[in-house]
Amino acid sequence: MMKVGIPKEIKNNENRVGMTPAGVAELTRRGHEVRVQHTAGEGSGFADDDYVKAGAKIVPTIEDVYRESDMIVKVKEPIAPEYGLVRKGQLLFTYFHFACERELTEAMLKSGAVCLAYETVQLPNGSLPLLQPMSEVAGRMATLNGAYYLQKTKGGKGKLISGVPGVSPTRVLVLGGGVVGEAAARMAAGLGAEVTIADISLPRLRQLDIETPANVHTLYSSEHNIRQQLPTVDIVIGSVLVPGDKTPHLINREMLKLMEPGTVLVDVAIDQGGCFETSRPTTHSEPVYEVDGIVHYCVANIPGAVPNTATLALTNATLRYAIALADKGWRQACKDDSSLAKGLNIVEGKVVFKAVADVFGLPFTAWA
Repeated sequence: MMKVGIPKEIKNNENRVGMTPAGVAELTRRGHEVRVQHTAGEGSGFADDDYVKAGAKIVPTIEDVYRESDMIVKVKEPIAPEYGLVRKGQLLFTYFHFACERELTEAMLKSGAVCLAYETVQLPNGSLPLLQPMSEVAGRMATLNGAYYLQKTKGGKGKLISGVPGVSPTRVLVLGGGVVGEAAARMAAGLGAEVTIADISLPRLRQLDIETPANVHTLYSSEHNIRQQLPTVDIVIGSVLVPGDKTPHLINREMLKLMEPGTVLVDVAIDQGGCFETSRPTTHSEPVYEVDGIVHYCVANIPGAVPNTATLALTNATLRYAIALADKGWRQACKDDSSLAKGLNIVEGKVVFKAVADVFGLPFTAWA
């Protein structure tokens, strides 16, 4: 039996929750104890009573959740007020994105906890099953937010993404042809935009060329090709991902001068450092800023704006792994599943994910 804790998220405007009542019911049915912080699910549309009916115990404070739980299941990485709550040997199962957060990395190393990151769990085919559902949400939302901030009243060019009969639609450039990029491109294409999606993988570009609508065009990603696109694009969506590592900057500050004022940059990769040199993390309460007349939308938890959809999608993906961790303990679960083992980033004071160690110049230790 494992004691599983689900705290209320405290990051700015983060309304998702680590698990739905349906997920809790699967754990309690297997004999595990689940503690849910009071009102943790309200932002996603799940009341305390829903969790009680699923067999959970409601506890009043976040301190109670951390103190009474062997495994913490949440959505976003712990932030400063939570650092002191994390215990030695405690398992944290959540998104971490360590590579762009030295303070978080050092805090988790100091805590002695076991940090298993959703974003680096990786299947043999290279796909990231716990990142995929949020990537699908974020990609769709990136297009919608780009279209919104393209309005003149929001700092944009004053263009309607779809155009109207007799008026051309907008041009959208998507950097990165992964799950986020494809979702963004499909959403933009569905809204009527002319879309170009750029990637460095020719097989992936061929696949996208076959599978996406006719108004989606593919482009090999190089600085030269990106520069050629920038003078005529209206929205640029950055969706490049290097699992567990910092994202390369595909657009530097000097390149902003190539774009028309009011162009909107949406940086979905901001959790991993961002695709644009001028990106810095923003929040849902203050989502945008301008640099050289270019609108930057760099919210670090885009799916938090649609928490009901996002929480349902996330639990669908994480539950089987959470059950394995609860049933077997993290060591045996990771020995039995090499994909889950790739989620281990920090184990009891040691960095066990090489990309994180390399970014910060820290010693790397194989976990087993």
